[in-house]
Amino acid sequence: MGAHLVRRYITEKDTEPDPSRKYEFDPHFGFPERKEREMVATQEQMNMAQLPLDERDYCAHFLIKLMKCKRDNWPNFLACKGERHDWDYCEHQDYVMRMKEYERERRLQLRKKRIEAQSEAS
Repeated sequence: MGAHLVRRYITEKDTEPDPSRKYEFDPHFGFPERKEREMVATQEQMNMAQLPLDERDYCAHFLIKLMKCKRDNWPNFLACKGERHDWDYCEHQDYVMRMKEYERERRLQLRKKRIEAQSEAS
């Protein structure tokens, strides 16, 4: 825990990706048939469901279903276990995908630095 902070601020300052900026490399680099992710829930649906801004992600459609289930089955909170599982699973998959993208960007930056160092040496 904290290894990313050491890399970010001490050891690999120039190769550690900045999460607040767009990635430097083409998302299709190395992936010939990669599909771009699309939002399933529309802005209007999220507004009508009164989703908080921090919950409006690629899993918002599952959260809308979960909120509707909780509202319809109010005292029986256990009736929505399936919807809760679907939303949690989607959130987990989204987290894993973001971490893979981050690691991919970091490795591509290390590769770029290594290639530049080899070209300068020769």
